Amino acid sequence: MVNLFFVDPRAVRRVHDGPLGAYIDGFAAWLSERGYARQTAKVQIRLVAELSRWLRRQGLGVRNLDEQSVAKFLRHKRRYGRLHRGNAATLRTLLCRLRTAGVISAATPPNDSGSLHPIGKAFAQYLSQERGLSRATLLNYGVLVRRFLEDRFGTGPLKCEQVNPAEIARFLLRYARAYSLTRVKLMVTALRSFFRFLRLRGDLRSDLAGAVPTVAYWRLSTLPKSLQPHQVKRLLDSCDQATATGQRDYALLLLLARLGLRAGEVVGLTLEDIDWEAGELTVRGKNAQQDRLPLPRDVGAAVARYLRHVRPRCSTRRVFVRMQAPRQGFASSVAVCTIVRRAIERAGLRPTLKGAHLLRHSLATQMLRQGASLAQIGEILRHRTPKSTEIYAKVDLRALRALTQPWPRGAV
Repeated sequence: MVNLFFVDPRAVRRVHDGPLGAYIDGFAAWLSERGYARQTAKVQIRLVAELSRWLRRQGLGVRNLDEQSVAKFLRHKRRYGRLHRGNAATLRTLLCRLRTAGVISAATPPNDSGSLHPIGKAFAQYLSQERGLSRATLLNYGVLVRRFLEDRFGTGPLKCEQVNPAEIARFLLRYARAYSLTRVKLMVTALRSFFRFLRLRGDLRSDLAGAVPTVAYWRLSTLPKSLQPHQVKRLLDSCDQATATGQRDYALLLLLARLGLRAGEVVGLTLEDIDWEAGELTVRGKNAQQDRLPLPRDVGAAVARYLRHVRPRCSTRRVFVRMQAPRQGFASSVAVCTIVRRAIERAGLRPTLKGAHLLRHSLATQMLRQGASLAQIGEILRHRTPKSTEIYAKVDLRALRALTQPWPRGAV
């Protein structure tokens, strides 16, 4: 496979030199499958070959390859002024590929000797085994609790029995100034769960969970952020469809604007999810739920044009993929939100909300203004309970006017 990138037999022999020589062709094939440019792939292959020769000089084999040995190699390159941007990322990819193939052992977790590590691990185990919470919740709670403990104890030992309600309140007040109310609410929930856990373990005698102040937050206190129909059109028109990226982004934005998909649902779309004959789309939503939605004609045409003429050839079955190497699906919903944000900036719009959910809110608001009921909107947005759709009642001005009472005449 290396022969695709190197013509000179001496260069081919050189990149196969060392303990990694047996795996260089597989790495080259992986680069080719993901659409790396020839010159970029050659640079990465040469780097792996250089690492291979360095391992041999150090008397090391493939089994000795890990993050520590890679870091030592990169320090060696830096010492001689040969370290370039992207070298570390290339070698991280190599380690991942070798671990996937079972060539080297799995990465060992970092040795966290700090005081937060043991209690954080026990807290995560409690949340998972005793309360059955998801991995995402475990990660969120862990980050938030660590923030509080580092603020209170710094790098010193944890003495949770010394925490008092006044300190908790002061911390939350400082935290609330920098973050949204939703984030502060999550911090409150995480701290209460953590203090309950400490009391169950016997680390606390008092109920500090009850001392965590409640955040004043009313679910229906704000209006859903949305765009007017002409603003949505401006956003879609901002995509330069003379370019491959513009056609991809236009098809993606149409799915958000016409069907109200969530960013994560767009990321997870696969080629098998589109039933062209029936004109339907299978959407995998929250909690592993699946729904079938009709595929509007303009959306279907845009997606078909993107798939036929623009989408790079690659092994992934994801509908939307990166236009630059590595050619693969988006890593997370952040990529979709970034596409929306850039389109908003190109269109010269300045909404308060700039993520993918803005188009979902805009669709619901426009449907309501055109006479759709809340039940119909909830069905399109795939809400599981009417409570999720209640917020849009506040933008139904016609219905609200019918409820208003006339101002009493002659009132002072």
